[in-house]
Amino acid sequence: MSEQFRLTRRSMLAGAAVAGALAPVVTSVAHAEGGDIKTNPAATAANIATLKRVKVDLVRPPFVHAHTQKAEGAPKVIEFKTTIQEKKIIVDDKGTEVHAMTFDGSVPGPMMVVHQDDYVELTLVNPDTNELQHNIDFHSATGALGGGALTVVNPGETAVLRFKATKAGVFVYHCAPAGMVPWHVTSGMNGAIMVLPRDGLKDHKGHDLVYDKVYYVGEQDFYVPKDENGQFKKYESAGEAYPDVLEAMKTLTPTHVVFNGAVGALTGDNALQAKVGDRVLILHSQANRDTRPHLIGGHGDYVWATGKFANPPELDQETWFIPGGAAGAAYYTFQQPGIYAYVNHNLIEAFELGAAGHFKVTGDWNDDLMTAVVSPTSG
Repeated sequence: MSEQFRLTRRSMLAGAAVAGALAPVVTSVAHAEGGDIKTNPAATAANIATLKRVKVDLVRPPFVHAHTQKAEGAPKVIEFKTTIQEKKIIVDDKGTEVHAMTFDGSVPGPMMVVHQDDYVELTLVNPDTNELQHNIDFHSATGALGGGALTVVNPGETAVLRFKATKAGVFVYHCAPAGMVPWHVTSGMNGAIMVLPRDGLKDHKGHDLVYDKVYYVGEQDFYVPKDENGQFKKYESAGEAYPDVLEAMKTLTPTHVVFNGAVGALTGDNALQAKVGDRVLILHSQANRDTRPHLIGGHGDYVWATGKFANPPELDQETWFIPGGAAGAAYYTFQQPGIYAYVNHNLIEAFELGAAGHFKVTGDWNDDLMTAVVSPTSG
């Protein structure tokens, strides 16, 4: 990449940021952080210095890094690091390309897990090999556009953000540079964080809910431009694709709605694994559009559709509604072996656009729950 090209691209993006609807907000918030609001950073630093620090290595979804379900001891500072990757990905078996923007190279970005009242300390790295400006907005954070005003990083820059996780639940995070928010989010730059209650998950009666496995499903809508013949177009870079992608986005009609970055990312050999009797927590985020998760052949025994653990879970759900810009949680104990389809129950999006995954469950069949009384016959 030539330096001239990089500067041209940065200039274009800077212009979009200045013209964007959020630019005045970002400017005013950053100014307030700098001096209009009185703070006592020395006292804060002294308090933080007394806390234990825990460094956590993030893992690629659908998997979730190791964590305790109940907090052990006093609140801690949980250190995460994520590196922004701009990369071309293939989103279906036809070779359709997207110039994705990602946290740590995956769509969605990695799930982060802490406990309520812990401090999240994130190091955000934007390598100088990238073309674009980025930041991160945590829906779980309080102040400064969720951290977006404090983490604007150009290529070659690094920022460190710390915030206190005051609310328990599952929350979206996403990139939100002024003037370019929908482009970055619909290019894959979003993920989720789970803030567990310090005493763990509870059912509607206050009893412990312990899970054996946890999986993270990030639902993503892509808007791939088409040529005059209806074929998906390909581009040399995200910057080159930007004008056409913007027009495709404005139709509000996605060309792909997928789980974990691509059609089939959670099916076949990539199916999520469980066995009969496993208590599984399914975390599901959609940073941009509403969705309706459904487990075919199973249920949501306990469901926090908007993901907030201070609220009692709903029971025995067939389908649950997660509004765009939110993350939900569903807890299910598998009772039968087999292949379970996990879908967005907008069935057009599931079967035609790609929003489907599989659970592969092993174990013994229970005829009391289901049996074929008369097998299909002809005549």
